[in-house]
Amino acid sequence: MTERTTCAVIGGGPAGMVLGLLLARAGVEVTVLEKHGDFLRDFRGDTVHPSTLQLLDELGLGERFAALPQSRMERIAFPVDDERDVVIGDLRRLRRLGVRHPYIAIAPQWDFLNLLAEAGKDEPAFTLRMNTEVTSLIQDGGRVRGVRYRTADGETGSLEADVTVACDGRWSLARREAGLRPKEFPVPIDVWWFRLPRADGENSGTLTPRMRRGRFAIVIPRKGYFQIAYVGRKGTDRQLRARGLDEFRHDVAEVLPALADRTAAVESLDDVKHLDVRLNRLRRWHVDGLLCIGDAAHAMSPIGGVGVNLAVQDAVAAATLLAGPLRRGAAGPRVLAAVRRRRLLPTVLAQLLQRILHATVAAPVVDGRRAGPPKPMVTLMSRVPQLSLIPGYLVGVGVRPEHAPDFARRPQSR
Repeated sequence: MTERTTCAVIGGGPAGMVLGLLLARAGVEVTVLEKHGDFLRDFRGDTVHPSTLQLLDELGLGERFAALPQSRMERIAFPVDDERDVVIGDLRRLRRLGVRHPYIAIAPQWDFLNLLAEAGKDEPAFTLRMNTEVTSLIQDGGRVRGVRYRTADGETGSLEADVTVACDGRWSLARREAGLRPKEFPVPIDVWWFRLPRADGENSGTLTPRMRRGRFAIVIPRKGYFQIAYVGRKGTDRQLRARGLDEFRHDVAEVLPALADRTAAVESLDDVKHLDVRLNRLRRWHVDGLLCIGDAAHAMSPIGGVGVNLAVQDAVAAATLLAGPLRRGAAGPRVLAAVRRRRLLPTVLAQLLQRILHATVAAPVVDGRRAGPPKPMVTLMSRVPQLSLIPGYLVGVGVRPEHAPDFARRPQSR
């Protein structure tokens, strides 16, 4: 079976869903292909940053998002000792810059994606096909002309498109088939995700990494639980699991003594999900007929939680630049290359910040060379707390935030 659309989007994550919705609002026929039957997966990027919250307002979805279950994070702090923290990033100070939402909302990504899917249903040009896995690209004469797919029922087919956009993550099949290879940057850490119980109001509003004796954990307050990012040396997942559940619980209790009484909530090491942290970037984000954005173009470290925000910003830029040419049937390589030109600086700067934090904070702690952040950083932030605005802005808003184009804006809906 062969079908046709104007734009095929591979992957129903934040980048793919935002891109699909915006293009549909421009009147461009767009089909989003998502291999899963729903969006229900744990430990995805659940942070929605101020610039994305602003975008949701512009799309008329802000009030609907605000009604979703969520917690808010207003500050990022590092421990100085067992009793004191120093605020490194204070998003509350963003009010002075006119930022409408000076906090990071932490909401299940499946709720965010379902919201976008519901908004897409209102657009005649929008099609979301769940349980549809892209298996290969259709390539002809050096140009990508669409995708081949397989459904959960085993049905196969082809979807031809003027432009295909790969939003299929850091292990992108489309990127690989197109012969695009990212440049890898060295990463000293991996992350293990798990949950611990949380009482209402406990540790509300502040993201506080804990560092102790070569161990490093980040406690993220969520509705009804803490999401824990346990940070360790790169490539040590096998050793962690070989040591067993009791040793893992002991390590967690040592780095998070305030939560030591609840480590039994981790009932099995199957509850501990390993993230192979990657930091990379494509030199070229496109070939003729195919564009890569989000993690498919630049995998991010979880440090700072900026990956989802960058992916969404990529999608807005892509929709803004592609909508007109797609309507005219003229979205050639130059148009696709323009997306990279617009989004390269924000991507490079965000990755540079992550590489600096890897080298100066994360690696010394997990290697046992230091028990906390660099003393000059602590001293400077303690003496001049106003400087916490800068990291708050870089994490919460970033360089060159994108805004919804006029064709995608709508009044608020509930």
